[in-house]
Amino acid sequence: MNPARIMSTTDAIDPVFMFIFGACLLLLIGITAVMLFFVVRYHRSRAPEATSHADGNIWLEAVWIVLPTLLVLAMFYYGWAGYLSLRNVPAGALEVTATARQWSWSFTYPNGRTSSKLYVPVGKPVKVNLVSQDVIHGFFLPAFRVKRDVVPGMKNHAWFVATKTGSYDLFCSQYCGVNHSAMISTVEALPVKEFEEWLEHGAGGEDKNKRIDGKSLAQEKGCLGCHSLDGSPGVGPSFKGIYGRSTQVITKGAERTIMVDDAYLRKSIRDPHADVVKGFQPIMPQFSDLTDDEVTALVEYLEGIK
Repeated sequence: MNPARIMSTTDAIDPVFMFIFGACLLLLIGITAVMLFFVVRYHRSRAPEATSHADGNIWLEAVWIVLPTLLVLAMFYYGWAGYLSLRNVPAGALEVTATARQWSWSFTYPNGRTSSKLYVPVGKPVKVNLVSQDVIHGFFLPAFRVKRDVVPGMKNHAWFVATKTGSYDLFCSQYCGVNHSAMISTVEALPVKEFEEWLEHGAGGEDKNKRIDGKSLAQEKGCLGCHSLDGSPGVGPSFKGIYGRSTQVITKGAERTIMVDDAYLRKSIRDPHADVVKGFQPIMPQFSDLTDDEVTALVEYLEGIK
């Protein structure tokens, strides 16, 4: 498959942008030139007395009504055609679900595999179904001219084609909380064969028994964006030395002291608003998609951070 023959979102957006930019530039130059000409030609020192008493010109009035109208209609036509191209997904597109939460991205593929980066095959269209677990986020891919809101409870999607291999920035374009600026990921465009090998990795039986890496899982779920590893306070309490220490929490409005143990960590991951550490806001999202094995891996990872 030749990537150059596949229409992409950049093909839909860039011509519209260049047309509008070119029209605006032409108008700027033309209007500025006429204005400067009038300033010089009709300066009071050159024409102290009026030489014309014309109060109208039907042809001039017709031109400045018709030409701007045609220009605006042309902008509308190209803009509408580009919008339809962005909403109509090509047949055979790979479907991926992007789940946004404060403050991380998670991508789920048809075979069940998940990742914190969006891996895509070069030259093939990819449809991204957008899901939010908490607040409004924005799915923004500058390199592919794609920006769509991710609204809780609302179905939405975006699509694009990566025409060459590389790593492309993925941002959240809507302010979604105090750690909004850290909600960054990437699109990794791989050759088709390499992508298929990556996608199948983990789908077989031998990988299902593979031990889950707690640190990688914490990074994937965005835990390290709110909890530091060096003891410094963040949006949430630091993970450094968290296991086995005594801490004060707020439970149903009442303050109490607890010991951070295995049971507490599991409960906090499953129900983060049950016992909120004093001094922090109850803004941690619920990770209902975590399996028991993944929770165990996270707890074991936290226990090992000294």
